[in-house]
Amino acid sequence: MRRAILVALLGLATLAEAAEREYAVGADVSFLRQVEQQGVKFRENGVPKPGLDILRDHGYGWVRLRLFNSPKSLPNNLEYTIALARDAKQRGMKFLLNYHYSDDWADPGKQFLPKAWEKHSHAQLVTDVYEYTRDTVAAFRDAGVLPDMVQIGNEVINGMMWPDGKLPENWDNFAALIYAGINGVDAGRGNNPRPEIMIHIDRGGDLPATRAFYDKLNSYRIPFDVIGQSYYPWWHGNLNALRANMEFMARTYPQDIIVVEAAYHWQPSQEAYKNKPGPFAESPEGQRQFLDEVNRVVMETPNGRGRGVFWWEPAVTGPLTSRGYFDEQHNVLPVITVFDRFERK
Repeated sequence: MRRAILVALLGLATLAEAAEREYAVGADVSFLRQVEQQGVKFRENGVPKPGLDILRDHGYGWVRLRLFNSPKSLPNNLEYTIALARDAKQRGMKFLLNYHYSDDWADPGKQFLPKAWEKHSHAQLVTDVYEYTRDTVAAFRDAGVLPDMVQIGNEVINGMMWPDGKLPENWDNFAALIYAGINGVDAGRGNNPRPEIMIHIDRGGDLPATRAFYDKLNSYRIPFDVIGQSYYPWWHGNLNALRANMEFMARTYPQDIIVVEAAYHWQPSQEAYKNKPGPFAESPEGQRQFLDEVNRVVMETPNGRGRGVFWWEPAVTGPLTSRGYFDEQHNVLPVITVFDRFERK
């Protein structure tokens, strides 16, 4: 563990130190390339337009892209993710890489080991994470699309790569896996500045759980730059709870904070508000109002620590279409206008 700490701490030339801390307006668009390759034409005012152009033209400067080790039914392998990162970078957008360290979805309720690693010891898993992160970051670097920020694990409130890194029982193992990922980023970036490092949980409106997690994480002296939070109000609390938690984090921890996943429905959904009204109407205008208010909370975070907001999957189709930015005919909805006033001169 001591050697891992020393190696991680050597990555001092971070983008956090070298770059301006611009406010990050972004979206997880991990499905976008697949959807467009399937023939979907997104539209603005009835005119077909690439999805990334629609986002960029309304103030979105970041994309977030998830990466699975060896996905079977999902598109998000290394080749696909490099291609989508290139599409974004060509438009002048920045890129947050989201490692799931899994072949499938990793979240608080499930953190599957990649199938290729299932029988590996803890020591071997630490090596696996380091080498896989190193090699994939190097692949992005060689393709000219080095991430600007890297997320080590996805919604890791209950750990990652179960059972080895499951929390709360295996904090030492979990910390070693996180260090391995950070060290892999350093090894893969070459002579480039280190991408900022994010550690992401799903407790946007849950101050006690946020405190318990980051207090424990910081006891391991893990060097990271950004706290990531998910915030879906039907799961994670009301806007006052989000505001209180943002204020707590800003006054307690040295890291900036990004609400790196947020969404709201533009039409009624069985997923969210079944037996009670939501904080906003589940309508196109209600969805716009939701994002506007979340952004207001983040921007008003003390000490300038509120760093940005990312929407989860504007281009999602199928059962989750009502969380996206487009109606059933793929016309963009009013939510796209939230950041317009910050861009106009």
